[in-house]
Amino acid sequence: MGWLYLLLAAILEIGWPFGLKMSQTVSNQKLLWILFAVLSMAGSGFLLWVAQKTIPMGTAYAVWTGLGAVGAFVLGILYFNDSASMFRIASVTLLILGIIGLKLSS
Repeated sequence: MGWLYLLLAAILEIGWPFGLKMSQTVSNQKLLWILFAVLSMAGSGFLLWVAQKTIPMGTAYAVWTGLGAVGAFVLGILYFNDSASMFRIASVTLLILGIIGLKLSS
């Protein structure tokens, strides 16, 4: 069950940088997106706390931040025209491989 909580925490971890970026691009809904970001941060942190009851702290934190980074990377490309260069994609692929390695080693 800890891994499910960790996955949900990582999804919410993606929500806060997305909300902050949206608050910069949608001027008439700035406060709504900031609130979204704050709630995502709080939910993400809480679910990480729950996941750490059964998953080692270092593993949980690395997976949480790694999946958050990968998700923010993908959303940046899809919604904000961030660069999708082969070097950036290869680098994120290494993050994903590291996350898989942590899961397999636990």
